[in-house]
Amino acid sequence: MKALARLLRALLLLLLAAALVFFAVYGARGWQLYRAAMEEEPLEARIEAVEQRADFVPFDELPALYVDAVTSVEDKRFFSHPGVDPIAIGRALLYDLRTRSFAQGGSTITQQVVKNLCFTQEKTLERKAAEVFAALSLERLRSKEEIFALYVNGSYFGSGCTGVAAAAQAYFGKEVAALDAAECVLLAGIPNAPSAYSPQADPELTAARARQVLRRMTACKVLTEEDAQALEDQIARRLGLQN
Repeated sequence: MKALARLLRALLLLLLAAALVFFAVYGARGWQLYRAAMEEEPLEARIEAVEQRADFVPFDELPALYVDAVTSVEDKRFFSHPGVDPIAIGRALLYDLRTRSFAQGGSTITQQVVKNLCFTQEKTLERKAAEVFAALSLERLRSKEEIFALYVNGSYFGSGCTGVAAAAQAYFGKEVAALDAAECVLLAGIPNAPSAYSPQADPELTAARARQVLRRMTACKVLTEEDAQALEDQIARRLGLQN
């Protein structure tokens, strides 16, 4: 038994050493990728390019329900984490190892902002590491509210619409501040897969995504089950799926 215990300890130490080497190697590569992106154009300049757009919508003009919908479905700990979420990363890593895929990355809203601002959409370990360095930098430069505004103003919503203002006009003919609850839920779900979830695409897929958003909102306790069901019915009617 003692020999088996020693063997298990040795294996654990070997695994720990391998993990440290793995993270050191990809961390160093990610740092180099991050520094190259910053030398090409500083993060502050990239941020200002979005904030200075004529249709930029500041945080205080976004409906509260829209903010709740987006954070519920994209990053429920957004207002409390430092730019990266170890819990989400660990959960995504376990899923990816189990499925032998790179389907989940555990990206926070902050990481999604810097990915859109600084990097390509290619899924590599180096780029994920670079995202972490950039996300921590962004959190030092801007408040949570400002980062959230960067996210919704820089996201693609399908049908040629970049930014929440363009999407609100294209899909509902409204200013963002005038969006009702159903419209907020619909818009919150689109950036995950714009070509599929756009209201001008497949109504069934759009409604299914809206249900996912509503489930996350009830799980995060920003909606009651009754309110979520009422919104689900309202969305189905708007999409022509229910009389």
